[in-house]
Amino acid sequence: MSPEEARRRFAAARVARLATAGADGAPHLVPIVFAVARSGARDVIYSVVDAKRKRTTALRRLANVSENPLVSVLVDHYEEDWAKLWWARADGTAKTLRADGGDAEESERAVALLARRYPQQRAVGAVLAIEVRRWSGWSA
Repeated sequence: MSPEEARRRFAAARVARLATAGADGAPHLVPIVFAVARSGARDVIYSVVDAKRKRTTALRRLANVSENPLVSVLVDHYEEDWAKLWWARADGTAKTLRADGGDAEESERAVALLARRYPQQRAVGAVLAIEVRRWSGWSA
């Protein structure tokens, strides 16, 4: 699968899995909703902490990104007909945007993109911005 096709399939998917690792190298994987945006010559994946109930707002994914910004995000398609299987992955560098800091404008754009894509989205916290360094994928 070409990088362009991986990006196209990735951007059309509804849910992804975000893989992070902290300074200790322990992997952490969570499902996320997201939006892909082009910013100049680069692609950025945005995800936001939403209003769903959580045990804490000090999420492991955010702590991991502050310790180790290298992340992967994966989407996949499964069917019983294995000739239709595929996956697409974005590898990149993540940072946490703060709405109350110098990232306010980008954070607002990201929340608006996510709200358009997911009308039920109710952002309440930090926005994760992943600058994609590489698109890859596979299809049967």
